[in-house]
Amino acid sequence: MGDEKTAGNGRSSTRRNLKPLGSLVPFLGRYKAMVAGACFFLALAAVTTLSLPLAVRRVIDHGFIESDTGLINDYFGMLMVLAAVLAIASAGRYFFVITLGERVVADLRKHVFAHLAKLSPTFYDTVESGEIVSRLAADTTQVKAAVGATASVFLRNAILFLGALAMMIATSPALSLIVIAAIPFIVLPLVAFGRGVRRKSRHAQDTLATATAYASEAIGAMRTVQAFTSERAVTGRFGAAVDEAFGAARASIKARALLTAIAIFLIFASVVAVLWIGASRVTAGTLSPGTLSQFLLYAVFAAGALGQLSEVWGELSLAAGAAERLSELLEERPVIVAPQSPVALPVPASGRLSFEDVSFAYPSRPDLPTLNGLSFSVEPGETVAIVGPSGAGKSTVFALIERYYDPVSGRILVDGVDLTAADPLELRTRIALVPQDTVIFAASARDNIAFGDPGASDAAIAAAARQALAEGFVTALPEGYRTLLGERGVTLSGGQRQRIAIARALLRDAPILLLDEATSALDAESEVLVQRALDELMVGRTTLVIAHRLSTVLKADRILVLDQGRLVEEGTHQSLIAKGGIYARLARLQFEAGRLDDAAE
Repeated sequence: MGDEKTAGNGRSSTRRNLKPLGSLVPFLGRYKAMVAGACFFLALAAVTTLSLPLAVRRVIDHGFIESDTGLINDYFGMLMVLAAVLAIASAGRYFFVITLGERVVADLRKHVFAHLAKLSPTFYDTVESGEIVSRLAADTTQVKAAVGATASVFLRNAILFLGALAMMIATSPALSLIVIAAIPFIVLPLVAFGRGVRRKSRHAQDTLATATAYASEAIGAMRTVQAFTSERAVTGRFGAAVDEAFGAARASIKARALLTAIAIFLIFASVVAVLWIGASRVTAGTLSPGTLSQFLLYAVFAAGALGQLSEVWGELSLAAGAAERLSELLEERPVIVAPQSPVALPVPASGRLSFEDVSFAYPSRPDLPTLNGLSFSVEPGETVAIVGPSGAGKSTVFALIERYYDPVSGRILVDGVDLTAADPLELRTRIALVPQDTVIFAASARDNIAFGDPGASDAAIAAAARQALAEGFVTALPEGYRTLLGERGVTLSGGQRQRIAIARALLRDAPILLLDEATSALDAESEVLVQRALDELMVGRTTLVIAHRLSTVLKADRILVLDQGRLVEEGTHQSLIAKGGIYARLARLQFEAGRLDDAAE
């Protein structure tokens, strides 16, 4: 959500907000038959309703006054037919409009989520996931109400109002002038208050999104919350956010209530004035009772329709705010995109990797570079460990290889191709990642492993689990591979989660393997199992390891030592120990820590 899109003077923001629901037109255009059906039944219902006053006029002037019983019977029979037509038209209108609303919002949700999946990590560095979920759920629900029931009511009353106004003019032009003169006094408050309602509605939705974001974060970390006995603090903070959202919603409701009150008073005041003048003309004999009744019914139709429009305007304002928020998401553009004519990566892949004088700073911290002129190469099948103190830039190297970001200067090559010239999707198919903090989805064990290759067969998934030493605990689960693992793999141990991640990487079968020290947070037994699985995974692959433990470093063909984003040392374990530099210091600290752990045991 770039600030330049939402900031700026209020005038341009207001202009943009006048037609935020216009972004839904392309979605409606996909279902022309349903739109046509909805419009047909809307028009049929309106025409049927508008024909009723004509029958009433004939009955009063020719049936009641002339005492024509046959005519009365005929017209009341016709009214029953009109009632049946109106019932069918209303049912058709409801079916087509509500179905259309559900379909459009389903497409909108899929479109927004697909767009979110394409956005670069730069976007997610600064946006709360809970707020995005709120837009995807609550805002689309608000839009659904607008496209469905609210739009139906709006269109029906708009047709009724215009039709009734036309029939009023045809019935009595003189009386119509009174109603027409009142319309500007009704419409202007609608427009003026509508802007305020939309602004307040947008604020209410923003505050609700903030509360939802905080709730999502707290629920995801509930074990930590309870471990620190922070239930009261978390509940209080969420309660304050909800109260703020309620206050914003109440301000919106007040504005809508005032808007409705003003509109209804002005509308019915004009109807009373028409009735008073019309009654005087009937008494003077210049207007028939049937004509007055017909005009009055049309006036009531027009007044009721305009009153409904004042209420629906508030609903549409809510939907406009929601649509604007969704449009802001859709206006976001990924920073990392494929060039128009991407360079194809060589086939078969070898896995050669090179950094050439690469400098980089995160977009959120442009004044704090994390890499400074970094250069190194990794040959196909080589295992290279990257070590260094915290903040040295180790994780940044992995982020750049995955092309989550582009370097500020320099270039990165995979198999001789500059990453900025390649298609990011093709690049990432050649990379398998085993992160330190494994992501386990709230899905089955099978689906979590198959995340590495969604089209993989059950046999391939089982083979990957076997190689990763995960088959034993997976088959022991209540439903085996079909067992749901819970959100973030809460039912698994740390070692089990890591072996699921390794099975996922094995299934991907990529030539380049990135290991973000997958054993650093494990106990000794789990570490042995995970390390054996990693050894299986690394065979025949170009492997980069962010290493924290000497056991991992000792198995590397080469060690790169980073400090403040620069390559300061390079060599084998023995050669670097002999130099007595940063690596030797880190190794000594870890050895002393390990000796203390052994003494404690």
